[in-house]
Amino acid sequence: MDMRAHIEKRLILTNARLVLADKIINGTVEIEDGHIVSIGPVTRASDAIDLGDDLLLPGLVDIHTDHFEKHVYPRTSVRWNFTQAALAHDAQIIGAGITTVFDSLCVGAAHDDSERAEILAPMIEALEKCQTAGMFRAEHLIHLRCEVIDPLTPALMEANISHDLVRVISVMEHLPGIRQTRNLDDYIIKLQKAWGQSEALVRAHLADLIERKKAIGADVRPQVVEIAKRHNKPMLSHDDTDIEHVDLAADEGVSISEFPCTLEAAREAQRRGMQIVGGAPNIVRGGSQSGNIAVRDLMLEGLCDILASDYVPRALLDAPFMIATDHDLRYDLPAAVRMVSKTPAEAAGLMDRGEIAEGKRADLLHVGNQHDHPFIKQIWREGRRVA
Repeated sequence: MDMRAHIEKRLILTNARLVLADKIINGTVEIEDGHIVSIGPVTRASDAIDLGDDLLLPGLVDIHTDHFEKHVYPRTSVRWNFTQAALAHDAQIIGAGITTVFDSLCVGAAHDDSERAEILAPMIEALEKCQTAGMFRAEHLIHLRCEVIDPLTPALMEANISHDLVRVISVMEHLPGIRQTRNLDDYIIKLQKAWGQSEALVRAHLADLIERKKAIGADVRPQVVEIAKRHNKPMLSHDDTDIEHVDLAADEGVSISEFPCTLEAAREAQRRGMQIVGGAPNIVRGGSQSGNIAVRDLMLEGLCDILASDYVPRALLDAPFMIATDHDLRYDLPAAVRMVSKTPAEAAGLMDRGEIAEGKRADLLHVGNQHDHPFIKQIWREGRRVA
């Protein structure tokens, strides 16, 4: 069945705690033709669906997830059918309450990796096919992650940026010794284990690699920025670590700092008027998996505007509830939910969704909460129940 079919002409959800953009109220949401037409008090109308005083949240908007690629490669040496992988990915995305997802696809690679270049077009094709055919339950858009230290990146970007689903661009620089991999000694130890070579050989290889990649990055980065601007795509800067990284990005017209690695970088990003994206798994785990700044520490200084699921879709639902119960952070649930709905939607130019408000898309989550764990009971996208 086409998943776009059977949008309810009229739907009434009542007896719910509605998580609005700035408050929680008990009430009713009335939906027509996929959009919210009114918000009012609890009703006893016979055709209303009683949500039993549970929470009603806006559908989540995920500006960055690498999760699709995990389904394409369920094992390192196993490449799965792209359409089947896309459908499996969609099931996990909608199951986490994410009704709009930006699938983050790598354009170029930090190391010589022909597979990354090979899978880009088939991944986009699978997403477009499933979306066009109405096979998805979430809405899938594309976030191109452009690696500036790969000379192939500009050509790959030019070949794929015109696809209708491509909406945002991030500028990445995964060069050993900077940004996320600042600790070169730890990185060398990992490579020794992976390559089975001596420390001296690994260091020599890295020294040569870094010099070559720096030169490539100096040439490729301006091309990536120019292509993004020419196609009017919002840009994100990835793994900013120092003031120079942020200032370079801001001067290029980048509006979002994605996963800043240090407090210094986040402060400068805010000073330069950039929005800041943190990882929801960082909140759930209580810190960074790579040893960088904890998102909670950023939030203590008001330095995080948006959360992204990054590599765990479910974290985007759990994180706002954890934030709202952390009294030191002083975020109520509406403020925390804005970070995973309204704010990312608006940052990506999607002004039609992200909050429970009249005129907005009826992307809604019926959420229960037991033992401090939120769980989803029902999901509607554009007024159609999808889970």
